[in-house]
Amino acid sequence: MIGLAGALVVSAVGATRLYSQRRVFLEPNADYDGRYTFVRLRYDVYRRSGWEFDYPAMERNFMTIVKDLSTMRLRLKESNIFDMDDPKLSKYSVAYLSEPGFWIPNTSQATGLRTWLNKGGFLIVDDFYFEQQWANFERSMRLVLPDARIVKLDITHPIFDAFFRIKTLDGMTHPDNYNAKSQFLGIYEDNHPSKRLMVIINYNNDIGDYMEWSGQGWYPVNMSNDAYKFATNYLVYAMTH
Repeated sequence: MIGLAGALVVSAVGATRLYSQRRVFLEPNADYDGRYTFVRLRYDVYRRSGWEFDYPAMERNFMTIVKDLSTMRLRLKESNIFDMDDPKLSKYSVAYLSEPGFWIPNTSQATGLRTWLNKGGFLIVDDFYFEQQWANFERSMRLVLPDARIVKLDITHPIFDAFFRIKTLDGMTHPDNYNAKSQFLGIYEDNHPSKRLMVIINYNNDIGDYMEWSGQGWYPVNMSNDAYKFATNYLVYAMTH
């Protein structure tokens, strides 16, 4: 059986824009047509870039896997990038935020993300470690949801059985620091566990990086496969809740 990590790695093509401190060429956003489109959130760069890490190879590889696993109508070769206060974000139900350890939203961005979450949006937070990065993320998240309680999730949460049955949360680490044991945390609607999970937080983890390089053999195949499993479960959970 071919592992999930057999997804092809692609490079950025059709470049139209230069943004942030890294030389990242962004493709134009696709118009909304009802198909599932991977959405990445952009934020202003104060100290360094980070929101665009793993773009666009990660989303292309992930969509290739989702196509093979499901009957979803989705865009394979296009993905969208939105500012958090962009009204067009309201058309999409799932969004990905990379490197929140360097994210500091302004008032408009915080309000836009709060509105989107309260209307049913589901946010995947990924790629950060170190206590300083956690502290920055928590401060920024408080600007978005001042009363939110960030809680640690365990293996019994339905998100870990939404498509793949994940048996343990102890196997993942951050690819830049294998000693950093991953934690999976979340924020519930109205802070009530009986309601939907609005935010999933991958701390000491970077499933985006594992998926980006899954075809290059940089990381152990089980790590890449597990990254796809977590990402798929997040998507299925979000689309069914």
